[in-house]
Order: sequence, then structure tokens, then C-alpha cells
Amino acid sequence: MNAGKTLFAQVMEFVPWKTFGRIVERHRGDAGARTLGCADLFRVMAFAQLTWRESLRDIEACLAANQAKLFHMGLKAPPARSTMADALNQRDWRIYHALAQRLIVRARALYAQEPSLLDLDASVYALDATTIDLCLSLFDWAPFRSTKAAIKLHTLLDLRGAIPAFIHISDGKLHDVNVLDILPVEAGAFYVMDRGYLDFERLYAMHQAGAFFVTRAKAGMDARRVYSATVDRTTGVICDQSVMLNGHYSAHSTDRGHPFQSDRGHRG
Repeated sequence: MNAGKTLFAQVMEFVPWKTFGRIVERHRGDAGARTLGCADLFRVMAFAQLTWRESLRDIEACLAANQAKLFHMGLKAPPARSTMADALNQRDWRIYHALAQRLIVRARALYAQEPSLLDLDASVYALDATTIDLCLSLFDWAPFRSTKAAIKLHTLLDLRGAIPAFIHISDGKLHDVNVLDILPVEAGAFYVMDRGYLDFERLYAMHQAGAFFVTRAKAGMDARRVYSATVDRTTGVICDQSVMLNGHYSAHSTDRGHPFQSDRGHRG
């Protein structure tokens, strides 16, 4: 008979429990909690995520079917779904946000010595957002369409290790480009985005912060070529051009003394 630790227990060992305890104490997360504290709730939800549980009833049934293993998972008894519902409704979300930020710092440190993409001596980030549909009758605080609710998950992914460096959750109506207003910008880093983030004033603010951005132009962008550099087309790059914006407002939202550089390459 296997007398070792379960896989779930081994995964939970990576959680900085002392740090988590201080975070819970700071926010008084366990004040009034009798059966399912912040740490136990985290274990339950981590188990649900790792085992693809789809509802509180599903979590309750799965834990009840494994009562002999609960002690080794750090749980005393399978919680009732009403208890889990109350805990999810009452626990301060900032507790788990702070824990996630701490885990991200630890994970990024593990990949700090990994080679960067394209042999760049700088961090490379990918920024994108995904919409998660919700039931409007249950999540009326996240309006999206007249018949459904949704939240939008904005994620900045560090491509060295594929670890999220920044996460912001908004309602489904927030346009992607607005995240640039709260995005922490790292000087010298490269930010890769799609055309949904094309806003010259915000991109110029990123330029002023000392960062670089790579994005796609929208169809019909009003610009003119001012300089073309020599390129090696065998690398997939069609042209390397510096362009100036012609539109009155777009041209005045950037430094007119510094043209944009446009690199066009093959798709796919």
C-alpha cells in the first residue's frame, strides 16, 4: 500500500502557507468562520480546479466519495455546498489576489535565467483578453448583453515561462484598450498586442515609459511612408518602414518628431 503523500498534498506544499496566514490575518479573513476558513476554502477550490469540477454539488459529491483521503489533503470533512456558497460569498477576494501575486513572483523567479525569445536581452510580454460568459440571472453585477452576463479577463503573459505577470478582471463591456491605462509598464520590455489595443495616445505613453510595443495596424490607417530600410525577405519580413500619421488627432497624440516604425511580415 502506498504510504507516501498524495499528488494533491505535494502540490499544496508549494503554497507559502505562512505568507498566506499573514495575508488572512491582515484582512481578518477568518473572523466569524467556524467550519471553512480561508485556507480550507483555497484547498477545496484548488481541488475543484485540478479535478475539473463544474459546480458546488459536483465538488461536494467528489469530496464525499473520497473521505478516506481528506485528512491527507488537509481537510477534516467534506464541506456542504451551502457552506461553500456562504464562504465564497463572504471571504474577502483581496486575500486570494494577494496570494496569487505572491505565487506569480515565485514562479517568475524560477524562469529568470531562461533564455528570452529571439535572443533579446529584455522581457517580452503578450497582452490579450478573453470574455467568459455568465448567466445573467445569477451574475447581474456583470452586464454584457441584454440576455447574458460576462466578465473579461485581461492577461499580460510573460513569454519567459508563459507565466501571467498581470491579471485584471472587468465586466464584459470594458474595451480591451482601456487596460493600457492601468497596465504596469516595464522600461526596456517588449509588449506584443493585437489591433484591439491600437490607441496612439496610450501607445505613446508606453513609449515615453521606455517600453517597446508590437501591434497590428487597423484597416484604413491614415499614414504615409517616410523611410524604408533594407530587409532580408528570406526571414519572412516583407518591408521595414517608418511612417507618419496623417490624421489630425492621431498625429497630435504622438511626438511628431519620431515616426512610427512599421514592420510587415508574412502571416502564420
